[in-house]
Amino acid sequence: MKGNQPLISIVTPTYNREAFLAEAIQSVIDQTYENFELIIVDDGSTDGSEVLVQRYVQEDSRIRYFKQHNQGQSVARNRGIQESRGEFVCFLDSDNKWFPDKLEVSVKAFADNPSVDIVYGNNVTISETGAELSRLNMPRHSGMITERLLADNFISMNTTMVRKHCFDTLGAFNERDRLAEDYELWLRLSTQFRFLYVPHYFGYYRVMDDQISTDKEARFSANEQIIHSFLEQFPDALTRKQKRAGLCRFYLRKARYLSATGQRRRCFSALRRAFGLDPFWLGPWRTTARVVMDIRGKRAR
Repeated sequence: MKGNQPLISIVTPTYNREAFLAEAIQSVIDQTYENFELIIVDDGSTDGSEVLVQRYVQEDSRIRYFKQHNQGQSVARNRGIQESRGEFVCFLDSDNKWFPDKLEVSVKAFADNPSVDIVYGNNVTISETGAELSRLNMPRHSGMITERLLADNFISMNTTMVRKHCFDTLGAFNERDRLAEDYELWLRLSTQFRFLYVPHYFGYYRVMDDQISTDKEARFSANEQIIHSFLEQFPDALTRKQKRAGLCRFYLRKARYLSATGQRRRCFSALRRAFGLDPFWLGPWRTTARVVMDIRGKRAR
């Protein structure tokens, strides 16, 4: 520990991201908060990632490198958590990067809010080439957020900082999950731990063609499976009313997406599920009215 600064462990899984890895590493080195360790877990890269990282390892003792056979991001992240020595853990994917004050602002948020266990914030979305695309972020929430998380995963993983004891208590990533594995983690942690949203830009999120987040159809499917599995595993995490309200909002989001992509039959199927879950809330009625108006508008063109 440097002075009264807690050690922060940063976990970066990587697989054939040589083209972006240096930017990610440099954004950590450039942090205004200096008491960190950067744990890079190479999940079997076949490009020049190892040579690139070894140069940084030789120059900065805070950087540690581990290589394993390709087993997936969840396994790589868990290896990083196992190797971590810090009081707090952060995640930075190897194709993203941070603002210089990411760690400093997060640590201060914990100091100002000692009852909080997970801090997170906003991202700037950039293209594969690094061009800024958007600074818009979805609505985010603080506190005990399980019910709100059922509707959507609004936690940006690369902005998070988590007390290490959270993983000791409830475990880390589910290694069986290969899609949207962070969503399952946040749902699970939300059953016991408090989240704090800090309205601050912490990093740059790079949109890549081969990411699950760029395929909304696959994302909805993965999230739906995760939600129902979570509710089976943690039946007492929410009241019946909270479960139905959260699921209703999820199916309304799905219905809006299906309507926008012209999948009307599936859209109305999702709407029926939403009505069945919370028929006395205005949300399903408003969404249905909007969908019908959109259909009529397209027919009139």
